[in-house]
Amino acid sequence: MFKILIVEDDRDLNKTVCSFLSRSGYEAVGCLNANDAYNEMYGNVFDLIISDIMMPVTDGFEFAETVRSLNQDIPILFMTARDDFNSKQRGYRIGIDDYMVKPVDLDELLLKIGALLRRAKIANSKRLTAGSLILDAEELSAELNGEEIPLTVREFNLLYKLLSYPKKTFTRSQLMNEFWDAETDSGPRTVDVYMRKLREKFADCEDFEIVTVHGLGYKAVLK
Repeated sequence: MFKILIVEDDRDLNKTVCSFLSRSGYEAVGCLNANDAYNEMYGNVFDLIISDIMMPVTDGFEFAETVRSLNQDIPILFMTARDDFNSKQRGYRIGIDDYMVKPVDLDELLLKIGALLRRAKIANSKRLTAGSLILDAEELSAELNGEEIPLTVREFNLLYKLLSYPKKTFTRSQLMNEFWDAETDSGPRTVDVYMRKLREKFADCEDFEIVTVHGLGYKAVLK
C-alpha cells in the first residue's frame, strides 16, 4: 500500500483529505506543520507528499526545499490557496512535481496522485517503454525497434516528460520553466520547434503521437 504524507495546517481539511485517501486505498498520515512532518519522515518511508504553502513557522516552500535536498525522487504536490504564477514558478523551481489550487476537487487529487506515483515508479526504474520505443533516462538514449534514435538532452527530456504522463497536456510555459534556464531569451514558441523535431525523428513510430492541444501546448497519446 502506498503511503502518503499530508502537511496541512487546516485541521478539518487535513482530516478530510486523509479520510478520503484512506478510503481510496492509500495509507495517509496527516501533519499540521512542517516540524511534525519532519518527525514522521524520520521514522517512516513515504511514497508521496502533499503540502500546503502557507503554514506557520516553516512554509511549504522551505519544507519542499528541505525535502528535495534530502530526497530527489519522492513526488511533492502543493495543495494551496495561492493561485499566482510566481508561487507556482517558485514551487516548480524548488522541485515540486504538481500544483493544485484550493478548493481542491478530491477526485482530481486522486487522479494526480495516481499519475505522480506512476511517474515515480518510472523514474526509479530509469527506463520507459512505449511499444517498440525504449527510453533510458540514465543513458539519455532512445531506441526504436532496436535502432538508436539520436536525441539532444533537451529533446530526450521533453519526450520523456510527455510519455511519462500519457494524455496529460503540458503548456508551453510549463515546459519552458522545467527545461530552459530562467535567463533564457527564448520564448514559449521555442517549444514548437522542438516538438517539430521530435515528430520528424519519430515519424516511423506507430506507438505514440505528439498531439498539439490548440491554445495550450502538447500531450503524448499512446496508440
